[in-house]
Amino acid sequence: MMALLGDAEPAVRGVVARRGPLGPERDDLWERMIRSEITERDYWQRRSDEVGAALGRDWPIQDFMHTLYALAGDDIIRPAAAALAADAQATGRRVGVLTNDLRAFHGETAMASHPFLRGVDALVDASVTGILKPDPRAYALGADALGSAPGDIVFVDDMPWNIEGARKAGMIAVELDLTDPQRAFDEARDALDLPRTADGVVA
Repeated sequence: MMALLGDAEPAVRGVVARRGPLGPERDDLWERMIRSEITERDYWQRRSDEVGAALGRDWPIQDFMHTLYALAGDDIIRPAAAALAADAQATGRRVGVLTNDLRAFHGETAMASHPFLRGVDALVDASVTGILKPDPRAYALGADALGSAPGDIVFVDDMPWNIEGARKAGMIAVELDLTDPQRAFDEARDALDLPRTADGVVA
């Protein structure tokens, strides 16, 4: 998505060339986040500020996120994640979302109107609770909202500290590699005894 923003707005190409593990240039800010020197929210706020400055306008982070997803024609939910959730629910399992930044990044509309989010059994957002992963209380809130024991929960996340927090909470934790996301969904399906898929389509 950041690459598409660079194509649409040449003035920001220098900024979006640095996009975590997916960009052609080293992203020192991302590496600082991975070392826990800044938060994920800090990272995206800085990127939003840099893009806004390059475009010569004030750009709140929700506008930044909306533009990224609109350019890509992408949903805020990966198709493979939506397919996994649907298949899990079809077997009677409860599905939840434990997020740090949904409202902060996407606004109330996304929480209230998104079909996937309306369909999950539990939604816990630290933008609302004020308790961010990897705080142990965040995982406890998620487990309580699902009505499930931590050991029965398969937790998928792309941030290593959130994965470590889930493991400490007793959950089955699956780390999503941004360069190969399908592998995490395959691993989650294996943990749930669900058939694997190819790009969200049941094999």
